[in-house]
Amino acid sequence: MQFDDNARLDTSEVQDVRGSRIPGGGATIGGGVVGLVVLVVGLVLGIGPGQSGLSSGDQSAPASSSLARVEQACRTGQDADTKDDCRIVAVVNSVQDYWTQELGRSGQVAYTKAPTVLFSRQVDTACGNATSEVGPFYCPGDRTVYLDLGFFDDLRTKFGASGGPFAQAYVVAHEYGHHVQDLQGTLGKSHNGLTGADSASVRTELQADCYAGVWAHHATTVKDESTGRPLITSLTGADINDGLDAAAAVGDDRIQEEFQGRVTPDTWTHGSSEQRQQWFGLGYRTGDMARCDTFR
Repeated sequence: MQFDDNARLDTSEVQDVRGSRIPGGGATIGGGVVGLVVLVVGLVLGIGPGQSGLSSGDQSAPASSSLARVEQACRTGQDADTKDDCRIVAVVNSVQDYWTQELGRSGQVAYTKAPTVLFSRQVDTACGNATSEVGPFYCPGDRTVYLDLGFFDDLRTKFGASGGPFAQAYVVAHEYGHHVQDLQGTLGKSHNGLTGADSASVRTELQADCYAGVWAHHATTVKDESTGRPLITSLTGADINDGLDAAAAVGDDRIQEEFQGRVTPDTWTHGSSEQRQQWFGLGYRTGDMARCDTFR
């Protein structure tokens, strides 16, 4: 996965609050996002979202003057090729450029850009307080994606994914798939409290996987708003395999087998490894968001 070295990154789409304390409040939400891996494990072990183990105490990391914010560190596509946080900025830019153009062409609801917040250890959101253990998530209350970069290490070391830059891109694109669902009015379909292989929650997650694949199909052709050239210049088969591997790593069946020693499909909230790979792959092969109707 390579970026245009001379492209200018738009850091206004990413808020870097690592090492900071930010206010917020409200009730914790659960499910509905690829990254809530630990919470998913909690759910399959019978722990509800309200008892997910999230602490409301002050666990914020101390402020660090040595931490380079993305606003200063991430200037060009060359930075995105060498730094994880800058790569996230570039992927956010590309994903949002794509959906702005795609929804504009399709005549659907207009795309409204959503920020990504990079945090460390703990963050307060309109959806409630969350720690890094929750993983990446999208909060519909403030229409924001939240991400602790340490999750990508966990994806490899705890959940057995191969990792790689595009595994990170897949996670980000999935979360923005939820934002598209939110704008379309379909995200709320997952909030009926039901679980299982055919539940609305699973269908919502698989659609977000498919939307991530649709973006990947167009990633090297969607033009950057500032340069008129694609921000992502190269995406290989190996990159896509890393994305497919990440999708499989957070399948409900694989997580259940690893953490409880058995697979119980009636408690699924995100879908099996095979399903997640299947729907991401469908989006990637077709590049057509109309093929992502998992609710039919």
